[in-house]
Amino acid sequence: MAFSEYKTALVTGASAGMGWGIAERLRAKGLVVHAVGRNAEKLDELKELCGVIPHAIDVTDTAAITELVKDLDIDVLVNCAGVSRPGSILQSDEFDIDEQIDVNLRAGLHLCRLLLPGMMERDSGHIVNITSMAGLYEFGGHIAYHATKAAMHTVSRQLRVDAFGRRVRVTEISPGRVETDIFARVEKISAEEAKEKYFEGMEMPQVSDVADAVEYAVGTPNCVNIGMIELLPTLQVPGGLRTGKRVGDEVILTGKK
Repeated sequence: MAFSEYKTALVTGASAGMGWGIAERLRAKGLVVHAVGRNAEKLDELKELCGVIPHAIDVTDTAAITELVKDLDIDVLVNCAGVSRPGSILQSDEFDIDEQIDVNLRAGLHLCRLLLPGMMERDSGHIVNITSMAGLYEFGGHIAYHATKAAMHTVSRQLRVDAFGRRVRVTEISPGRVETDIFARVEKISAEEAKEKYFEGMEMPQVSDVADAVEYAVGTPNCVNIGMIELLPTLQVPGGLRTGKRVGDEVILTGKK
């Protein structure tokens, strides 16, 4: 099992949601886990819970990230930090676009740039990119979120090309809706409101299910590369085609064809 060959991990977005759950899981598997996030208080809670090494750093601060990793040999990198915005590009301002590109794409690229060479030199390592079904399917949502997640899908594929010939593995995990606090943060509503709106009465994957997927991918033998895991609720289907009929100023949906 590859866990016996890995010693250290770095997880971004570790102060909440999937990042928290993944950091906790990797720590339980015996790795020294560097947990990166913006919420210092939450990272300290995670440290007390399972013994991660907390780093209250914004992943968009490339200088700070560079300083953090310069003396670290990281075996497992998990790019999990992510942000989104409500609405579409029609309601967006400059910050909405720039922040999503900076957090969802640019930060992950820089961490790969900084850590992949060491993995290549050691002939061992694993990069896990947490993307989204939004990168593969078109549906209602912010265009910058879809675009950045689609870009990280391509990054995951291209990293396999760049790392060819060395025992460096790359896994993309593409979740659908998972019961986390992201909807509360995006819409700036309470956790209770978000739960009622997005999760109440629904059969939703939990953070632990995503952590299971990471554990499975990382735990396979080094001769096995799990390239991609698409993890959706059973009752969430990304396909479907809507057709509308214009009646005056309204568009009426006429069915799925």
